[in-house]
This record gives sequence, structure tokens and C-alpha cells, in this order.
Amino acid sequence: MKIEHEKTKEALKWFEEISKIPRCSKNEEKIALWLVDWAKKNNFEAEMDSVKNTLIKVPASPGYENSPTVIIQGHMDMVCEKTPDSNHDFTKDPIKFVFEGEWLTADKTTLGADNGIAIAMAMAMALDKELEHPPLELFFTVDEETGLTGVNELQPGFLDGKILINIDSEDEGVFTVGCAGGINTYLSLPSEYEDVPAGYKKFKINAGGMKGGHSGIDIALGKANAIKIVSRALRAVIKEEIDLRIADIKGGSAHNAIPRDAWAVVFVPEKDQDNMKEIILRSSETFNSEFKCTDPDLFVTVEDSEEDYDKLLTAGKTRETIDFISVIPHGVAFMSPDIEGLVETSNNLANVSINSKEKKIDILTSQRSAVISRLNAHTDGIEAVARLAGGDAYSSDGYPPWQPNMASPLLDRSKKLYEKLFKKEPVVEIIHAGLECGIIGDKYPGMDMISIGPTLKYPHCPDEKIHVGTIGKIWDFIAALLKDLK
Repeated sequence: MKIEHEKTKEALKWFEEISKIPRCSKNEEKIALWLVDWAKKNNFEAEMDSVKNTLIKVPASPGYENSPTVIIQGHMDMVCEKTPDSNHDFTKDPIKFVFEGEWLTADKTTLGADNGIAIAMAMAMALDKELEHPPLELFFTVDEETGLTGVNELQPGFLDGKILINIDSEDEGVFTVGCAGGINTYLSLPSEYEDVPAGYKKFKINAGGMKGGHSGIDIALGKANAIKIVSRALRAVIKEEIDLRIADIKGGSAHNAIPRDAWAVVFVPEKDQDNMKEIILRSSETFNSEFKCTDPDLFVTVEDSEEDYDKLLTAGKTRETIDFISVIPHGVAFMSPDIEGLVETSNNLANVSINSKEKKIDILTSQRSAVISRLNAHTDGIEAVARLAGGDAYSSDGYPPWQPNMASPLLDRSKKLYEKLFKKEPVVEIIHAGLECGIIGDKYPGMDMISIGPTLKYPHCPDEKIHVGTIGKIWDFIAALLKDLK
């Protein structure tokens, strides 16, 4: 596509370079070292902390030496998701860009604009000799996507600035000033195995074609959860008094992505195989009807399994596993009573797998809430489900909500500048997702913060795409804001 905005070209040039470097969550060392090397080559001061959060200091442009330091912040890691037919290796392969009209997406993988575009824009700004700006701190964290690990390890004194622009929001023209807190919960249920009975045949039940998406931003859209879909299909078979047994089950990937795919390897008596297939077909038709608007490509299929299993769950444990998955909540729990249309509390049933070595079924859930007491209560209820089923549960420490400051001087300045630049008022919102601003504000009291970003659709899944034209608008806004902070 033809790009007119020169600064957009610069940002995309650096984004493409970043996209050549593996940076899945918890594997950010290469990108961190690359950024430090880039900084030193350009005579910028750079340092990493103990977990490899990276800070690059950019001197003020002439006339701004005594202006307050501004932090431009984003995270280095990306959610690494791909379509079932992709052979992409996230440990070594570059992300392949695909332009579709005004949008940039990737070839069967997540794009990583969440949050690589923040790094790219900050790098381009640091090198822009025309940009008028105060001293800048480019602050890039690790492992944001799997639990905000990097920012949780941030130590006092690492940052000097008291004004922070986070570039991790996903709608141009929207200023985010608050977000939900979150907790991950790890559940396990003991499993019991026995030999495969004589006369039983093995099948693989696949649930796929679902849209998935961000477990916070998209949770209110009512999208199908593949783990729930496959468990409902299994229950439909058992309800017809067919002795279905689970040998293996797996679904979901990241804690913050609604599961798009799940599968189960099962055994059923050979005499019941045709009936089982018919039940699965009817279930698929039911799901297609339920989710025709949100997940029109949803499918559930049965095929002969090529995998080798000589053990399966007992009949009782098969039923317990399906019951366990069924009663774990997924979706919106409470809407905000204060802000119309805002999800207050939710849960994402994120991952299920069988650990045959330790003889247990493992499940990961991810709770979010703008209200700490509701977050804790929802988490307590999910933990209780595991204990009532005879299993175990433990939860992460989590992260706090970012409480909005509607009297923020930065917000007031930003609103006026945006209206002057674009002749319309920006939207000011609180989102049902986790942003690092909440933790940064907790660790650095008095930090004045705002979160913005180019328009991004379908993060955390292979449909992720960024609207190229909005990159330039965000650039123009930040440039005007930095100039105004003299």
C-alpha cells in the first residue's frame, strides 16, 4: 500500500526490524539486548534491570533541557498464536507482514503490533531530529502478556520521569485512563487411569474455527470458548449412555486469549461409534446456531486418531473431568453499575490439559475486575470449585486496577491538544483489560499517566491487524503533546 505519512514509514521500518526478532512472552532476552545495542549505536544511555526491563534515555531537544522528563512506555513481548495450518516457528521465524487495504496483518500468526508498534514509534521518535521534546525515557517491559511480570519487578528509582505516555491502547481517538486488575488461578483435579477395554475404538474430537480474541476487551462479545464447546460435545455423548472415555484433552494457549481450538482423544465401544458421530454432528449444528453471529466458522469434527494411547480415564474420572470444565465460569460476571457498557468482573477459562505423568487435569483461568473485592470474591469461588471436586487451586498475586484520575493535568492537556489537532473531542474511557499503568502508578505515586495507541483489531489471535493510517495520527498527537510539555 502507498503510505503518505513519512513518520508512519519510519515507525513501520522499525516495526519490521523488531518483527524479525523472537519475542514471545518470557523470551524477550534477544529483543532487550538488540534494543540496548541499538541505543548504544545511537549514543543513547541504556540499561536493563534484573528481569531485563529496558530503559533508554534520550536527551532533550534544544530549548527543552529543563522540561520535565517524559516516559514513553510499552512492552517487548507478544502473544504468539498461529492458525492450525501454519508452520511458523516463533523461536526463529520473522513475522511475515501482509497489507490488506488500509490494514497491516500477518501471515497466519499474530502480528505483534501489541505491543511492538509502541517500541517502533518510540525508536523513530528518538531518532527524529525535527521532533521538539523534553528529556525522554523509553521504557520497555518484559512478560506483560502472561501476568505483567516485568512491571511487577520494577524497582523504585529506575525511572526518573513523572509523566508517562503508554502506547498500549487499541483505538485511535480514545484516551484510556483506567483499567481492570487481574488474577490467574491454577486448578488441578486428580485423574485415575485404566487399560483400554476390549472392543473400544479411538477417536479425536476437534473443536475449532472460533474467533478467539482478547480475554478482557472481547469477553463481553459472547464469543465461543473452544474448551467449553468440546466439553459440551463430550457431555452430549455421555448423556446418551455411551461409555465415552477420555484419553487426552487439550485446549487454549495464553491466559489472556479466549481459546479458539480444543481437542479430546476419546475411546467408545465400537458398537456405539456411529451413534457417537451422529451426536457430535448434531452438537456441531447446535453450536453453529448459537454462535452464528460471533463465530460463523465454528466446527466440531470426529476423526480416527493416529495417536498411541494404552491408558484412559476411568468412567468416573471422565465424568468428573467434564463436570469440572462445565462448572468453571467463563465470560462476564458483573457489569459496572457506575459506567454504562463497561464490564466490571469476568473470567476466562483459558487452558486445559492432562498431565499423565503426575496423573492430574490442569486448568488455568484468568479473572479481571475493576473492583478488588469483586476480583478476590470471583477468584475465591473458582478456587472453591476445585476443592469441592477434590482438587487443588492456587492463584497468582495478581495486579491492581488502574484507578482513573479525571483531574489529571496530562489528561486535560491531551484533550485540548487532540481537539485542536483533529477538530473533534477524544473519547475518555476505562477498559476491561490489564495495563501496566496501574502497577507503575502503585510503585511511583504521583505518576501522571495516559494510554493511547493506533487502532488495533483482534489482538492475541491470528486475525490481529493494525490500521496503518492511525499510526500517523498517534505520531502527530504525541509530537504535539511533547512540544507542549516545555
